[in-house]
Amino acid sequence: MKGKVTSFDIAHLAGVSQSTVSRALRGSPLVNEETRRRIQAAVDELNYKVDKNASGLRAKHTGTLALLLFEDPTADESHINPFFLSMLGSITRASAQRGYDLLISFQQFSRDWHADYADSKKADGIILLGYGDYLATRDKLQKLVDQGTRCVRWGAVLPDQPDVSVGCDNVSGGREVTAHLLAQGCQRIAFLGDASSHYPEFFDRYRGYARALNDAGLDAEPLLQVNAESTEQSGHNAAETLIARGVAFDAVFAASDLIAIGAMRALAAHGLNVPDDVALAGFDDIPAASFVNPPLTTVLQDTQLAGEILVDNLLALIRGEPAESAMLPAKLIVRKSSRARNE
Repeated sequence: MKGKVTSFDIAHLAGVSQSTVSRALRGSPLVNEETRRRIQAAVDELNYKVDKNASGLRAKHTGTLALLLFEDPTADESHINPFFLSMLGSITRASAQRGYDLLISFQQFSRDWHADYADSKKADGIILLGYGDYLATRDKLQKLVDQGTRCVRWGAVLPDQPDVSVGCDNVSGGREVTAHLLAQGCQRIAFLGDASSHYPEFFDRYRGYARALNDAGLDAEPLLQVNAESTEQSGHNAAETLIARGVAFDAVFAASDLIAIGAMRALAAHGLNVPDDVALAGFDDIPAASFVNPPLTTVLQDTQLAGEILVDNLLALIRGEPAESAMLPAKLIVRKSSRARNE
């Protein structure tokens, strides 16, 4: 056969009308299974390329996944938390390896994104990155699940969550960081980060911090904790608040690298040297963590594995198979910002 194969060629070979082929390609229930098999055999024989935007004969899906990336205030006006850039790459790669296109959409928290994507049929399922205040978002997640939208989320694994999530063992990571700071001789360790149910990942890191202190016979003092969101400015402001309280501290555990970098600037402005006067550690291991001066001790989250599991879990939901939330291990990365002077 010369030229591009068309749906008319498929219809002729299968012995059906072109409109029947068209309905079969859209996955219409009006086409019975016997006819559908004949059309599929003709498709295979003629090597017909089905339009990915049409519902396939077998899958009846768009062949597209949607990644909803939520904006964050950032110093460079990108509004993308740099931690999510490596996650974005791993999700894109994992989707392509599994034969799916990835639709990336930048969202604002204030928008009705849950309704937009549940009703638009733009993609077979949704991956959420950076959902912000969990308590404010939970109802939207519940609505997505209730209306049958397949969705997975990067974030804390919680007992009452409505959706499937993939996250880091934040409690273990927080405990490791704090134990490391204690091992450097630090006794009064401050925590910068929102330690509440609104930000469960930060709260889990705080729980790990408190456990490590308890293991060492110390208490988590309220005056040594200051709320902060994951931005440099918020970290700077939190460190200023901590210093203004006049309470003694010899180390700072920041709930994210961005908070830690902002805190580093505030400490320097007050003549406090890192790590000689104050040891400092963050969480996430963003690229900037190894380039600040001094390089930042932090916790590595395996973004490559996370991206693969997010995609695989979403594809399982799309196929109607069960998918379970997963918690990935955290790995402490020790750099100069937390090392004792004699190390």
